[in-house]
Amino acid sequence: MTFAALQPLADRAALFTALRQGALSTAADALGEHRWDADMAAGTLTFTANADPSSQLVTRAHLIATIAPGPRSLLWAWAHPQGDPQGIAAQLQTYGAEHGIVELTSPEVPFPADAAADEEWIAQAAHVIGGVAVELTGRAPYYSAPVGGGTRAVFLLDAPIAPLTVADAVIALPRILSGTALTDARTAVWDLARLANWTLTWTDESFGGATVVDGSGSATFRFDEQARITGIESTLTDS
Repeated sequence: MTFAALQPLADRAALFTALRQGALSTAADALGEHRWDADMAAGTLTFTANADPSSQLVTRAHLIATIAPGPRSLLWAWAHPQGDPQGIAAQLQTYGAEHGIVELTSPEVPFPADAAADEEWIAQAAHVIGGVAVELTGRAPYYSAPVGGGTRAVFLLDAPIAPLTVADAVIALPRILSGTALTDARTAVWDLARLANWTLTWTDESFGGATVVDGSGSATFRFDEQARITGIESTLTDS
C-alpha cells in the first residue's frame, strides 16, 4: 500500500486510466525506440524516435506532483509558485478541501512510516497519484517520469490521441482486465462511462449489469454478487 487515503480514488478510475495509458503506450510505441524530454518552460513533454528525431509525439504536460526518497515525501505541484500555472493540480487540492482529505490539502505528504521508499515503491506510488489525478480532473493519460536521485514526477498529458470510444474499449478490455486488479469492478465501469462521456444504463435494480453507449456502439457488462465482471457483450457500429 502506498497512500491509503488516496488509493480508493485511483481504484475508482482504474479502468479508464488503464485504457488511456494503453492508448499513450500505443502512440509512443509507434515511434519505435524513443526517448522523452520535458520542457518545463514550454510546458511540454515530448517523445522522440531515436532513429528519426523529426518523428515526435508532443504533449502538453501538467505537473501534478513529485515523489522523492530523500525527504520521503510527496510534494504537490500546486505548492510550487511556478509548478501549477494552469491550476490543474489545484483541482486535487479543491476536492480534498471539499471532502476532508488531508493528503490532498497538505502541500507535502510524508510517506507511510513502513514504506520501503525504494524505486519500486515510488514507481507504484506515482501510478496511484496518476490515477487520482485522472479521477479528479478527468484528464488522461498521465506520465510517471524519473527525474534523478530516485525522484519521480507525475504529469497529466494533453496528448494527440483519439477520445476513448466504446468500440476501442471493447477491443482493449480483455487485455486490460487480465492485468488490472479491480477492487470494485462495478464502480470502475460506472466511472469509466463518466470519464469517457458515455451513456450508462443499469440493466436491473440490483445493478447486475450495465450497458454503455456512444456513437461507436454499445457494450453490456455483467457482474456477479461480488461486483466482479463476468462477461461483456457488445454491438458495434460499422466504421
